[in-house]
Amino acid sequence: MSHDQVRVTRALLSVSDKAGLVEFATALDRLGIALVSTGGTHKALRAAGLTVAEVADLTGFPEMMDGRVKTLHPGIHGGLLAVRGNPEHQAALAAHGIRAIDLLLVNLYPFEETVAKGAGYDDCVENIDIGGPAMIRAASKNHADVAVVVDVGDYAAVLAELEAQGGSLSERTRRRLAQKAYARTAAYDAAIANWLAGQIEPDPAPAFRAFGGSLAQSLRYGENPHQGAAFYRSPGPTRPGVATARQLQGKELSYNNLNDTDAAYECVAEFDPARSAAVAIIKHANPCGVAEGTSLAEAYERALSCDPTSAFGGIVALNRTLDAEAARRIVEIFTEVIIAPDATEEAIAIVAAKKNLRLLLADGLPDPRGPGETVKTLSGGLLVQARDAAVVDDMPLRVVTRRAPSPQEYADLRFAYRVAKHVKSNAIVYARDGATVGIGAGQMSRVDSSRIAAWKAAEGARRLGVAESLAKGSVVASDAFFPFADGLIAAAEAGATAVIQPGGSMRDADVIEAADAAGLAMVFTGHRHFRH
Repeated sequence: MSHDQVRVTRALLSVSDKAGLVEFATALDRLGIALVSTGGTHKALRAAGLTVAEVADLTGFPEMMDGRVKTLHPGIHGGLLAVRGNPEHQAALAAHGIRAIDLLLVNLYPFEETVAKGAGYDDCVENIDIGGPAMIRAASKNHADVAVVVDVGDYAAVLAELEAQGGSLSERTRRRLAQKAYARTAAYDAAIANWLAGQIEPDPAPAFRAFGGSLAQSLRYGENPHQGAAFYRSPGPTRPGVATARQLQGKELSYNNLNDTDAAYECVAEFDPARSAAVAIIKHANPCGVAEGTSLAEAYERALSCDPTSAFGGIVALNRTLDAEAARRIVEIFTEVIIAPDATEEAIAIVAAKKNLRLLLADGLPDPRGPGETVKTLSGGLLVQARDAAVVDDMPLRVVTRRAPSPQEYADLRFAYRVAKHVKSNAIVYARDGATVGIGAGQMSRVDSSRIAAWKAAEGARRLGVAESLAKGSVVASDAFFPFADGLIAAAEAGATAVIQPGGSMRDADVIEAADAAGLAMVFTGHRHFRH
């Protein structure tokens, strides 16, 4: 046996999820490995006809306090933590009649699942595992002598190596298993900490923050082919969206698909499905067309007309159940992903004809007012902030010009501001009759965003053979204040009649004066929507 091999002679099994347990234990038994287990695990193994000792046999104490205390004992932790090559450790084992444990199989109480199904506070607390993480950490620390398995997905590989190596496991395998075990307990503790944070008064800047998740999908690459990537799902209740959606068909989602689809669904969720059908078409995380309509098909047509060139190969998000009429229209051009709360069987069949087109059903819309956080990595740190849950429908719009908006302008102003919230800064959105007609995104200068949006609206008119720019008679939304009047003047020159913006610039008076001079109506929201 090579130096890096550890022979497994005794295994402790204590699992909440019994999937694959009996098969794994039976294979260990065939290899002559003694089995020890707890509670329900012991019953399952005995029922399968296996010879298995109880933890109480090692500790001399029965399980107590409704199973809260059963493995927290030197008879267990001594067996896991004893360094095999340390004479003092071996003497302690012998003196106290403790038997070494070479393999630990543990999966934890289903805390994340309990929270996800909406269980009460006390039930959630009772599903916080104590003994399991303690044993996992002990075995992981002593991985030079002990192997720890926390994932059902590792059962087959561990058994294969044991069988191939005559009951031994390599140092490389033990290290790999220990790393995964620590990551599992870290994610588990993060889920508990974040759940508890939700049960108390929110603290925007706690002294410690924990984030964790489980692998949802290994990705071929990240934003670019030379970047490795993976998609992780957060534990507990989550917003309906990409992480909760069922993929009915199509190719595997890429990193960019996931990012863009999330942006699309969050954008379309701003539009109440009880009020109107809405469609958002996204490219590179920016809307290239958003519209409302009496039907999804109508909304799609209007969204597409804003920028059909950019929409090619884009993401289409809908706020209602995808129907056949809308599905037929969407599949006419190349589309990467369709995401909706649900879909009719006829619509599913229509989309199925495009085998590479991904269809995601999220079983609901995310609440634009809902709580939550966004996280961004920096070199050596994280930026954490509350989700932008500000909704224009809740904002008192303050008229700052001589002319107040008309009812139609008010409706379009609110529509445009909902969209601007989801456009990368600097953001300018022209809209008319519940549809975008020009979008300027991500420019370093706000006036440049305004000019690009106006140019898009003029291009749209040329495509349609219309003499005047589509911005003529539109309204314009800005995600932040106009620092100078030039951006607003550009909007007026493009044909906009009303403006919505946060206000708050030192030059607000100059901007208001320019709006009055151009005959524009303008309202301030008091809420900025930067999106970087």
